[in-house]
Amino acid sequence: MTDARSLTPKLPVLKLLIDGQHVDPVEGGTFAVTNPATGQKLCDVPAGTAADVDRAVKAARRAFESGPWSKMTGRERGKLIRKLADLLFERREEFALVESLNNGKTFKDAIRGDVAPGAATLANFADMASTIMGEVLPVDGPFHTYALKEPVGVVGTIIPWNYPTCMLGWKLGPALASGCTVVVKPSEYTPLTALKLGALALEAGFPPGVINIVTGLGDSAGEAIARHPDVDKISFTGSGRTARRLLQASAATNLKKLTLELGGKSPQIVFADADFDRAVEACFWGIFGNKGETCNAGSRVLVHEKAYEPFVAKLAEKARALKVGDPLDASTEMGALVSQKQMEMVLGYIESGKQQGAKLLAGGNRDTEGFKAKGCFVRPTIFGDVKPDMKIAQEEIFGPVLSCLRFRDDAEAMALANNTPYGLAASIWTGDVAKAHALAKQVKSGVVWINCFNEFDDAAPFGGYKESGWGRDLSHFALDGYLQTKAVWTKLPSP
Repeated sequence: MTDARSLTPKLPVLKLLIDGQHVDPVEGGTFAVTNPATGQKLCDVPAGTAADVDRAVKAARRAFESGPWSKMTGRERGKLIRKLADLLFERREEFALVESLNNGKTFKDAIRGDVAPGAATLANFADMASTIMGEVLPVDGPFHTYALKEPVGVVGTIIPWNYPTCMLGWKLGPALASGCTVVVKPSEYTPLTALKLGALALEAGFPPGVINIVTGLGDSAGEAIARHPDVDKISFTGSGRTARRLLQASAATNLKKLTLELGGKSPQIVFADADFDRAVEACFWGIFGNKGETCNAGSRVLVHEKAYEPFVAKLAEKARALKVGDPLDASTEMGALVSQKQMEMVLGYIESGKQQGAKLLAGGNRDTEGFKAKGCFVRPTIFGDVKPDMKIAQEEIFGPVLSCLRFRDDAEAMALANNTPYGLAASIWTGDVAKAHALAKQVKSGVVWINCFNEFDDAAPFGGYKESGWGRDLSHFALDGYLQTKAVWTKLPSP
């Protein structure tokens, strides 16, 4: 892998992308984008508003109804999606450098966990574009009846800041494969790779209006997408608070369809007969990978009382040794949190854990040593003796903070695992695979990993139960959210 410090960042064209053109916002205005590792401004990005969203939606509607996109076959759409995927993968280091500077994650994490997976997801949906099929229905009577799968129309995608390129692939892939057109609103914290990907789409040959990028603040651009009467669907990854606003906007306008991938408080359940070293490694990176800014982060480790003390001690030892620092340094293991606001929120949760009586085993403070003095760095933090009703055990922190709880038996493990409003992911660590499969049925989450954690493949669906969301990303299951079913009946002549 190239030394990131030897690369020159290639910032995107700092304009909105609407109807195949780089344009300025109707009302003008910009907002600053900063590097959270240094506190320095990277650039100013156009602040799109409702007027720009309206232009983008109209362009997407034209492309969907009457443009070249509307006449393409699935195979032709797939070729364009594949070309976009290939271009993104070819330029993965260029994208990863910008992502690292914009988000604070390490350069290596930006390549391996964000940009390359985003390209792979696009490539996977490129193959699916030609496989969408209806079916003939075995109805009674002299009829020829069949079901068609048709695209929902114009999709508004609202992208989070934790995996900006990867999440864009998760949303664009099924939308484009289904034949929809898209208006993208990236997070105001991390808009740069979305703008770069928009330029790649033009290079790949996408017709005007198929992919539109509107940067802006949530209260202006995001709200405008949610309330626009000509947006047929919203695909969103982010907080439950924002999801509720989207639901209200859908109810108040045209009853848009919604796919929601929301927060999590994922339990990693470790039994005494688990492979100790493998479980420690997975539980550790399950929370400290990507700085803990991950929806499915394994932020609760539930350990059987017989293994609890040595297991948690090993986690704390690793946390104290973790190298936090310059995201562009190849030896850095954890970078900066995405913003000052996020850092303050995480530190507030840490203070809550201390006040409520959890035992601080590692970290627990902002890291301001040397290079990190002006950045948003927090030491990897582990709390032991956490009670299930503590704030740090119930609420999503979205940062490098791990809560460790102990359990006596299977029943208590399941009660603890399901004792939050969330249900995104979980893992079960045991040598008894039969027991693991039995318990997997009892865990109320959309994903359960057995003797592993944070494994992803584009062939497997991802999404949550309870307040962790609606619908699924990835795999052919994701296509369901971008398609609608039409039944067609033909009366046949009587014999």
